[in-house]
Amino acid sequence: MRIKSMLAVGIVVSTVLISSCKKNAQTVTTEEKTGYQGQGKSPVVPTVDKPIQKQWRGVWAFNDSTTFFSNKFDGARLNGVAYDGDDHYTIWVTAENTPINVSPWYAFQVWSNKPRNITVQLNYQDSRSRYYPKISVDGKNFKPIDSTNFKAINPGEGEFGIKAAPESAELTISVTKEPTWISAQELYTSTVVQEWVDSLSQKPFIENYPIGLSKEKRTMYLMEINQNKDAKKGLMIISRQHPPEVTGFLAMKSFIETISGDSELAKEFRKEHAVFAVPLMNPDGVDNGHWRHNMGGIDLNRDWQNFNQPETRNVRDFLVEKDKDYDFVFGADFHSTWDDIYYPIDTTVTGKKGKIIFDWIENISERLPQKKTNVSASDELDPTMVSSKYLYVNHGMPAIVFELGDNTSRPFLKEKGKVAAEEIMKLLMEQ
Repeated sequence: MRIKSMLAVGIVVSTVLISSCKKNAQTVTTEEKTGYQGQGKSPVVPTVDKPIQKQWRGVWAFNDSTTFFSNKFDGARLNGVAYDGDDHYTIWVTAENTPINVSPWYAFQVWSNKPRNITVQLNYQDSRSRYYPKISVDGKNFKPIDSTNFKAINPGEGEFGIKAAPESAELTISVTKEPTWISAQELYTSTVVQEWVDSLSQKPFIENYPIGLSKEKRTMYLMEINQNKDAKKGLMIISRQHPPEVTGFLAMKSFIETISGDSELAKEFRKEHAVFAVPLMNPDGVDNGHWRHNMGGIDLNRDWQNFNQPETRNVRDFLVEKDKDYDFVFGADFHSTWDDIYYPIDTTVTGKKGKIIFDWIENISERLPQKKTNVSASDELDPTMVSSKYLYVNHGMPAIVFELGDNTSRPFLKEKGKVAAEEIMKLLMEQ
């Protein structure tokens, strides 16, 4: 076991629409805008490889080797630790490269030879404390840390965005001889995701198979839900282009489970529709604890025009081949952001074909009125650097980027994924 001694610090350098949109009018007045307004237009950026610096992996030992911190597990992010005295520790979290979206992912283990309470302060490279910490004693089952054990340092201002987040945070952790996991979000590593895929693939009409390798040579798997091999209509679902975006993955998971379920609606739907899903687009970034990018140092959701990265090329090549056999009628890319929001393509450019997306949003909103979800529609198709525009322009499918809030409750995420699946099945069967 590699051990870093006390005080060793391995620091890496490194047109808005509300949810009550009308079926025949996809625009609203400025006065109707409310809640989270979205991130604005995405800039065009190069997608050729950029250098990244991998984090040092090992164990930090303190207090005469009685207290330990570790990042030796998939999904970990811990770049440095220092002991400040009086059972207070400072940890540093840095990004894989810069510039980068402010998504400061962290995940580490801590344990002690003697049970004690310690205080850990989180610090970030050019960022603030976006993610409320989750805690686990087994690395599988996580829950938010008790609010009495969380102290925001220099709280932010406003409701949404990085300025609303505290500058840093102090956590009080009860440590024992067994490791405690602290993580920005639940750990859904490539292994955990594949376990879920494999379990669902026990159904006779579901299979999963490789479609290529990632930058770091991890296998990318696609799940195919195909009850009727004569079906000619297809759906394309992807998730987790950005490693920290776990809430989007959880909604996607519920979406897929609902379509794969035993309801009469799902059974009838699967008679004419096949579903193709890549639940983990960025396995390297996830397992390496990245804030945003793949191992090429690139935001994959800016590479759907130039296809410089193997992960996007794998999906492109798969779709080009399947397009010969299927009429793709719907596409969704699940993400996470500051609050729930939909990013469809406006009907001013898609015409009648794209109207189903807005009908779908309205139907979801009618069934889930307790949480209003804003809509930010794009009226531009060029460039096709983001997934939804590529799916529409190149494969003719009405498509959407479906974003879930970082702190949206987990039961609601599951319900929203279920409702979203049910409503799109109904609409597609009506066509």
